[in-house]
Amino acid sequence: MINHPVRVYRSEENLAREDQLAHKIAVVATDPVEVTVEVTDMIINRIIDNASVAVASLNRGPIIAARAQALTHAPSTGGSGASVFGITEKVSPEWAAWANGVAVRELDYHDTFLAADYSHPADNIPPILAVAQHTGASGKDLLRGIATGYEIQVNLVKAICLHKHKIDHVAHLGPSAAAGIGTLLGLDTETIFQAVGQGLHTTTATRQSRKGEISTWKAHAPAFAGKMAVEAADRAMRGQTSPVPIYEGEDGVIAWMLDGTEAAYEVPLPAAGEAKRAIMDTYTKEHSAEYQAQAWIDLARKLNREHPEATDAKNVASILIKTSHHTHYVIGSGANDPQKYDPTASRETLDHSIPYIFAVALQDGSWHHVDSYAPQRAGRPDTVELWNKVTTEEDAEWTRRYHSLDISEKAFGGSVVITLTDGTVITDEIAVADAHPLGARPFAREQYINKFRTLATGLVEEAEINRFIAAAENLVNLGAGELDQLNIIAAPGLIDLAAAPKGLF
Repeated sequence: MINHPVRVYRSEENLAREDQLAHKIAVVATDPVEVTVEVTDMIINRIIDNASVAVASLNRGPIIAARAQALTHAPSTGGSGASVFGITEKVSPEWAAWANGVAVRELDYHDTFLAADYSHPADNIPPILAVAQHTGASGKDLLRGIATGYEIQVNLVKAICLHKHKIDHVAHLGPSAAAGIGTLLGLDTETIFQAVGQGLHTTTATRQSRKGEISTWKAHAPAFAGKMAVEAADRAMRGQTSPVPIYEGEDGVIAWMLDGTEAAYEVPLPAAGEAKRAIMDTYTKEHSAEYQAQAWIDLARKLNREHPEATDAKNVASILIKTSHHTHYVIGSGANDPQKYDPTASRETLDHSIPYIFAVALQDGSWHHVDSYAPQRAGRPDTVELWNKVTTEEDAEWTRRYHSLDISEKAFGGSVVITLTDGTVITDEIAVADAHPLGARPFAREQYINKFRTLATGLVEEAEINRFIAAAENLVNLGAGELDQLNIIAAPGLIDLAAAPKGLF
């Protein structure tokens, strides 16, 4: 890897194109390096994982709306169109990226990478796959495109913090998806450079979508970034240019949205000929919840078994969770969001409330992507009582481990102190989720397939489940025009297209 210094330049300094970060990203995207067997296997895992969570979302409101919007945009003349999860109809690729991006993101249940910033790198897959289907690309083309998308997003996330400036993390997704599409299509460096610049320029937005009363836009935000990446690639292919330099300009993203004119970053990118392996640093979710909640659900399940007395609110005086800065201030009591303790809050808000998640997982000894968020579950009086006894605080050591670049000590958990009314104190801790590569039960292909089967059962016919798994595992051998096999069709009668809400289109 090469660490590339990035700073703000005055216009009169006239930063050379090849020295701009967007151009360096484009150079990585055009490097014809082969995708390794290890990375190929992980990409297949994540394609299966995305299908799992998309299928489980097919009849949720945001997906119904996004799918209805997509269906008003027939395949464009540049290709054969792209598939939408659950149905056989095809649409224009940018709208397939939109509909499928919402479906993948809705349940907050797919992969994650956390470093200087946050990300869900599998958000790259819907736009890259949509373009691949539309253009008749092969499985190997798709693999190369997805490997690039992961590589760029993960390395941007390692180097550039968006959240401390209240910029949503999808600002790293627009450029990465544009780069991945460029790799997929075999575009030249200049064209990808322009697409990356537009992909960033059009996807910077505030983090209010993840603050206070969290709305349905949380699922739409990455889908919007993916859709913008498809459109950016299209414009760049037609010779249209983007703001230059997009990162380093004196009126650019860094100068006015991030660390300002004195900013200094080092962005790691692969050297020429170096394999794109960033996907191997990422991890998926066993539970449908914010990633920082994964380890806490696992610890709560353990405490449910070992200390059942702590599941009864009447026995508990207080529960203190000591954790990282992010967990405390974004999804913990440090956020100072009263909605995080509100039994009538939206699912999206409860998903970002560690006090709620820990209380429910502690009482139930389990977690379910629907039942654990149900209004009757959130409103249960004994749960509300226990929930209001849960607070968080930042612990310097857990914050240090959260930001550590050493994968062997990087942690997303913390310690918990449960004080019972009789004076008994229960303490325990967890560093990473059970499903993490360093966790108690790391996810491998078997677990990805089991997650898919579990979420698809009753929503997809058994024969279709088996067909999809076989197609995904055969990705490397899928020829040009065969990527429609990566769609998944819902069981007859599950989706009622006529019942979708009406809009402008």
